[in-house]
Amino acid sequence: MGQIALEGMEFFAFHGYYDEEQKIGNKYGVDLYIKTDLYAAGTSDKLHETVNYEVLYRMVREEMQAPARLLEHLGHRVIDRVLEEFPHVLSVKVKVAKFNPPLGGICRRAQITLVRKRAGQR
Repeated sequence: MGQIALEGMEFFAFHGYYDEEQKIGNKYGVDLYIKTDLYAAGTSDKLHETVNYEVLYRMVREEMQAPARLLEHLGHRVIDRVLEEFPHVLSVKVKVAKFNPPLGGICRRAQITLVRKRAGQR
């Protein structure tokens, strides 16, 4: 068993609860953690035996391009895509952060963290 992580991904996107947020856009950060069996890739040195990092990044980027009102919704969309695309992934953890959210004061980022295990996993 092992973990693949893509940390520190940054995107400029048009998400937010308020219409104004969706018009002006903001900077967002995403960290993605995936648990899967890495033994085959570790012994074979073959890309098709693992989860392709480039594909993961592209999936996150595509989800970040589609507007959403809530960070929670974005996180669930990313998890859904990963579990659908990679049937051998056992669990996914995603952190989605909005930098400098409009809260009326200083806040560097608002962040949510979601974790989901594939059905049937303990």
